[in-house]
Amino acid sequence: MYQIKFGTDGWREIIADEFTVANVRRVAEATATWLNQSDLPQSCVVGYDCRFGGEMFAKETARQLASKGIKVIISQGFVSTPMISLAANQLQTGAGIILTASHNPPTYNGYKIKANYGGPAIPSEVSKVELLIADHTVDAGNTFESYLSDGMISYGDFETMYYNHCLNSFDMQALDSVSSGLVYDAMYGAGQSIVKRLLPKATILHGNHNPGFEGRAPEPILKNLPEIGPLIASNSNFSCGLATDGDADRIGWFDELGNFVDSHHLILLLIEYLTTYKGYTGKVVKSFSVSDKVQKLCDLKGLEAITTKIGFKYICEYMVTEDVLIGAEESGGIAIKGHIPERDGVWMGLVLMEYMAKTGKSISELIKDLYAKVGSFAVERYDLHLTNELKESIISNCKSGSYKNFGTYTVVGMEDVDGFKFRLEDGSWVMIRPSGTEPVLRVYSESSSSAAAFAILDATKATILS
Repeated sequence: MYQIKFGTDGWREIIADEFTVANVRRVAEATATWLNQSDLPQSCVVGYDCRFGGEMFAKETARQLASKGIKVIISQGFVSTPMISLAANQLQTGAGIILTASHNPPTYNGYKIKANYGGPAIPSEVSKVELLIADHTVDAGNTFESYLSDGMISYGDFETMYYNHCLNSFDMQALDSVSSGLVYDAMYGAGQSIVKRLLPKATILHGNHNPGFEGRAPEPILKNLPEIGPLIASNSNFSCGLATDGDADRIGWFDELGNFVDSHHLILLLIEYLTTYKGYTGKVVKSFSVSDKVQKLCDLKGLEAITTKIGFKYICEYMVTEDVLIGAEESGGIAIKGHIPERDGVWMGLVLMEYMAKTGKSISELIKDLYAKVGSFAVERYDLHLTNELKESIISNCKSGSYKNFGTYTVVGMEDVDGFKFRLEDGSWVMIRPSGTEPVLRVYSESSSSAAAFAILDATKATILS
């Protein structure tokens, strides 16, 4: 029997291979048993994004939960992951479930568990669910429609709930003043409907329902966003670009020249805005792969910075127990004070637009202001698709301290919070880490410029593959 394991962010598998109705039923039953054994409310919100089979898998999840006495509120149509987290919080259900594989290729679907504080269930709770997954599950018996008629399942409008939350949280007049300059690439994902509703003047790309995502993984990184940059560059009326992934919890961003702005820069911009213009304080919780410049800005502002393993669930643990200003990952997943402890690409886009509106400055001007404080930098990344045997060999070499240099770059220190970060002589670093959700070895580097970072990556790749 296939063993279901949750990775850094939920359980994900290829549709019709391991991600089947039968296996979804097994996970849903375990989720119900976990709720039955807890002191949490015996209720759950359930939603799905734009992926193939989403509604079918969500209804099967709801049916299985209802059969175990869990009252279910299921979404009316597709929703983003942050909408499910917000609904779980505002409705104070025992949990939230979103059927999504986030940024993974279109052949995948997945299952994420959210807690009623409005963010990912903490690892210890997810582990409890994992241990409860049975090899075989008895069918829920009654139909979805029968549970609907007896009130065990009902429909909820989670998009409108999110929309009203935005109206109460942002200066919508300020957003309206810059929204006509926004190009938004929905990547055929779950952010498409809410952005059209919040920012009707924006120019929308790939804002229709296409579960195949044109064959492209809906991850908002530069190589997956070939249209948005040139469109902005060709029209002076456009001032910024936003992209969100399949379930709209990750952000991609472009400046007024059509240049991609990575998450490291966005994290710095958000810290600056939240502290200087919003007057917020709190800890900065960042994943291991985030730029050193975040620590430098925190030092300048007297903010405590905490580094976690990679995976937003580790950041979320701090956000629900401590006073946190921002929780952020290198991969575009960012959460901030004033919202739920959940990554939210649309929300971060609105904050950045509000920053532009309040200051009257472009993103490139705001970044220039940041560089005056922390210095210029670039972080680059290679994703190496390797055999498991080669990947394990490289990780073994990292663990044993075999790598003393990468080409001409000498290693002067190493940290292994999550993966292996090698400190180099000039203050640059390179990091090697296997992906927790894909058969990939990720290699990152930070240096003074993009060219310098890529030179380190090339030297590292040559060394580890030799």
